[in-house]
Amino acid sequence: MACKGIIDPETTKVEVVPGIFRFLEGVTLSQVVGAAVKEKVPVFADNDARVALMGERVWGAARGLRNVVMLTLGSGLGGAALVEGRLLHGKNSVGGHLGHVTINPRGPMCVCGNKGCLEAYFSGNAIEAEARAALCRGCESPMTAAFSNRPEDLTCEEIFRWAARQDPVAAAIVNRAIEYLAAGIAGLVHIFDPEMVILGGQISLNDTVLLPTIRAEVGWRTQRLIRRPVPIVRQQLSDPSGVIGAAALAHLCCQGRAEAKSLSARDRAFSGLIEN
Repeated sequence: MACKGIIDPETTKVEVVPGIFRFLEGVTLSQVVGAAVKEKVPVFADNDARVALMGERVWGAARGLRNVVMLTLGSGLGGAALVEGRLLHGKNSVGGHLGHVTINPRGPMCVCGNKGCLEAYFSGNAIEAEARAALCRGCESPMTAAFSNRPEDLTCEEIFRWAARQDPVAAAIVNRAIEYLAAGIAGLVHIFDPEMVILGGQISLNDTVLLPTIRAEVGWRTQRLIRRPVPIVRQQLSDPSGVIGAAALAHLCCQGRAEAKSLSARDRAFSGLIEN
């Protein structure tokens, strides 16, 4: 299963989900599934961005790679990192929540309680909020005229569409958001030194606007230390619901269990030393 927020992969318990999905906090996902499945089967769960990266690792753009960063661009901004072939979790399974990297210490409040997170600048919610604020300020353009009486219909998809038509307000909002995203990715490239950066989520479908600018920005920001171009690509799997990624998670977890059972006690101990 794939789920938003902080998920304990050992117990499948939802620890923290800020925002409108807070009602899921404390829910153990394996129990939800177990109640609906007659046969006793293992249930695995993780954060939705990590699960998306697992799908790309098994069947998509990250096949054969060991160091990958993935950002999922939707209503929020999810993230995950594959480090030396292992999915990054951290001590409390918060590792890889890349949307909550601070890029402006005095920036706007984020749903996580921090200020100036990358998600507060580049996400569907942030872009829509910026456009509606422009409407309230009385900024004039064809886009604001079209939505002046129905601001609730001004979605991120519409804003990108108007930006592609060179609407001045929409273009300014989108360009600013992309600039912050590119700067954030450049920072992540310096942290992880990845073989590839993958962009997923609904907003990544705007790749004709998004990718060329991000590649150029990240390129000049990282060239001195990285000394190589880092491929920045859109996800290969058409998987907005996370089902394929969830299948990949189950596949890898079951495979790991089978391999562990086939090892002798001595081999398992040695394997643990290698992993640590």
